[in-house]
Amino acid sequence: MEFRTKVEFPSVREKMTHAGHLMLWGSCFTEHIGNLLCKNKFSCNINPFGILYNPLSIAEALHQVIAGKKYTTADLGEHNGIWHSMMHHSSFSSPCRETVLGRINSALDEARAELPRTQWMVFTWGTARVYRWNEDGRVVGNCHKLPERLFTRTLLEVDEIVNLYIGLIDELQSVNPEMHFLFTVSPIRHIKDGLHGNQINKAVLLLAAEKLCSRYACCHYFPSYEIVMDELRDYRFYADDMVHPSSLAVQYIWECFSQCYFPPETQVLIRQWEEIRKGLEHRPFDATSEAYHRFISQILLKIESLKEKFPYLDVQNEIDICQVRLKK
Repeated sequence: MEFRTKVEFPSVREKMTHAGHLMLWGSCFTEHIGNLLCKNKFSCNINPFGILYNPLSIAEALHQVIAGKKYTTADLGEHNGIWHSMMHHSSFSSPCRETVLGRINSALDEARAELPRTQWMVFTWGTARVYRWNEDGRVVGNCHKLPERLFTRTLLEVDEIVNLYIGLIDELQSVNPEMHFLFTVSPIRHIKDGLHGNQINKAVLLLAAEKLCSRYACCHYFPSYEIVMDELRDYRFYADDMVHPSSLAVQYIWECFSQCYFPPETQVLIRQWEEIRKGLEHRPFDATSEAYHRFISQILLKIESLKEKFPYLDVQNEIDICQVRLKK
């Protein structure tokens, strides 16, 4: 007997491999999956503007990347001695204005340089509710804990999102015609408006993603929201706040994601790298012993063998670590 509802995965012809570059945008769930991709040696750029929750801010950020925008002092604001950009996460903020501009423009330059070789653009939408800056009506990416009276909070329309992304996808494919787009809705519940309000919010995102995937063969949908809501419908799969998924839930979604989007040879490479990574994380009783040096030498041989077979893997840091340990 089957005691849970299994979520069906889409049939995907185009797969993700270590040879391709990925760029990920969206909510903190993007950070979870992006960090796992990096941990498993995929080439990734995760949230060039920091965490962004709504589709409009993500689209605007990408338009700025494409347009080659350079941030200046006029694009920043100051509150309680901290400089910030209303389009960026607080991880870019600083008491030093020049530091903020340096962080922002460096991330913009890096993302723009990577666009022509990005094979997969991954969007994780978190909420369809946006904050508009009352002074000019623009949607902000982050409110930076400014007084709520300075903003107007609204719910986006499905077609408002779809029409914006039609233009964005066309523009991105003019940069790289081979680019594919993966949409997913964050399983993190936004309960500020209550559970019913959260469902309405997520429904807007789901309908927008469905319309885009129906329109474009290059657009795909991964059901991370459905996996948590329908397959992992138990609070043991949530963190202590009962809103965010637990590390166990994130790991399960990663396994589902791997099964859906990684070809068999990529999954084999991931398992091989996992063995190497665990070996490097091992802490010996005596790091200067002959036995440990032999152990590290074997790991180094495995890394060099993988590098020879897959020259696009960035494993130089791990090679350096092995060489340092062998000198002890």
